[in-house]
Parts: sequence; C-alpha cells; structure tokens
Amino acid sequence: MHSNFVIQSTFKMKNTDLKGISILLAFFIAALFLSGLTAIPVNSELTFLLKIFSTDSFMHYWLQKILNAYDKVSVQHPFLLYGYDWLAFAHFILAILFIGPYKNPVKNIWIIEFGLIACVLIFPLAFIAGYYRQIPMGWQLVDCSFGVFGIIPLWICYRKIKRLELETTV
Repeated sequence: MHSNFVIQSTFKMKNTDLKGISILLAFFIAALFLSGLTAIPVNSELTFLLKIFSTDSFMHYWLQKILNAYDKVSVQHPFLLYGYDWLAFAHFILAILFIGPYKNPVKNIWIIEFGLIACVLIFPLAFIAGYYRQIPMGWQLVDCSFGVFGIIPLWICYRKIKRLELETTV
C-alpha cells in the first residue's frame, strides 16, 4: 500500500513538473521568436513608440535619435541593416534550439544551462558595449532586463528538470 502511494505521488509530481517545464519553455520559445520579429520592422516600431512618449521626455529624444540614424543608414548604407536581419535570424534559431528541452527536458538540460549562461552574459555585453557605443544607462538596463526575464523561467525549468532527473534515477 505504501509503495503504491509513493509511485502515484511520484508520477503526479513528475507530470506536474513536465507540464510546468512545457509551459515555461513554450513561453520562452515564443518570447525569443517575437523578439526576433521586432528586429525587422524597426522604422514602424520606432514611429509607433514616438507617438507614445511625450515630446519633451528623454525617451522621445532617444527614440527620435535612433529613428533619424536608422533612416539615414537605410538611405545611405542599407547594407548595414543586414545586421538586423541576422539579429532576427539568431533569435529564431535560438528559439528552435529550445524545442529540444521542450521535447525531452532531462536529455537536453544542457540547452537550459546554455540559456542560463547566455542570460548572465547579457549583462557584461550591455554594459561594456553600451558604454563604448554611447548607449544611455537606462537603455542598457532595458537590455539587461532580457537577461533577467529570460533567466527566471529557465532557472525554474532547470530546477524542475533536476528534480525529474533525480526521480528517474531512484
């Protein structure tokens, strides 16, 4: 009787963990994909954002500066915008990468570890490159938020996968 309860309890916990992992990874994959999509229509996105912020705000000033530079580059040096295309492509490929742990979390835990490392590495990149590219500190912090919001679901998945790993070996 006792061993039957333990087996049912373990099975229920395993299913709950798998469902939680699936939900978090589906969210993470969708967020990566959508983030990649935002690298393509930059002009219309900036134009839209400029309408949201007050014309006397720093955010409006910064977004207008970005849009002016984007427009100038798109006319004079359109090949530089190819970098945006590759940025979008990288996001799409990374989203596809996370299908591995979505399908088999224990076997593909290394992808979760890779994602955690990538989220941490956002910080030095944002602060070092941001400083040298003269990006305002507030914008660097926005960039860092992708690391924060990425690491949370990945860390939860990592913990659940480790628990599943222990349950499968017992």
